[in-house]
Order: sequence, then structure tokens, then C-alpha cells
Amino acid sequence: MAGNKKTPLRKCVITNEMKPKKELIRVVRTPEGSVMIDHTSKKSGRGAYITLDEEVIKEAKKKNALARHLKVEVPIEIYDQLLKEVKP
Repeated sequence: MAGNKKTPLRKCVITNEMKPKKELIRVVRTPEGSVMIDHTSKKSGRGAYITLDEEVIKEAKKKNALARHLKVEVPIEIYDQLLKEVKP
């Protein structure tokens, strides 16, 4: 029974799909109000998970969805950084 460890699931804020945490990337608004990509998923602040897919990131940029979820203006550089991480 010790081997039955649950994989943590998180919901993508764009597709509303529940996926394993490792398939998503977290964008966080820190308590100071800055926005950054959280690779560790441990930074404090309000977070939003997004699927590591080019089309999903482009849709998020077009709809400005991360700004709505994080309740702060998200710089375009964050979306560009996400796109760079998706592309090989």
C-alpha cells in the first residue's frame, strides 16, 4: 500500500482541464505585487497554472487570462518567457 502515492492534480486556467502538476507551469503574483514564473510551485502568493502548450499560451495572451486570475497586470515578457520554455 505504500506504493500508491497520488499524483497532485491542478486545473489549467485556460483549458479548465485537470492535469498532473508536472504537466503545468505556475505563474505567481508575489505578495509585493510582481508577477513571475514559479518553476518550483512553492513561491508564496496567488498562483495560476497553465498548460505547457504553445496554443494555450497564445490563447492566454490574447484573452489576457492570467491578469484576470492573478488580479494584476501581467507583463508581456511573462508570456514570451512561457513561449520560450515550450519551444525546443
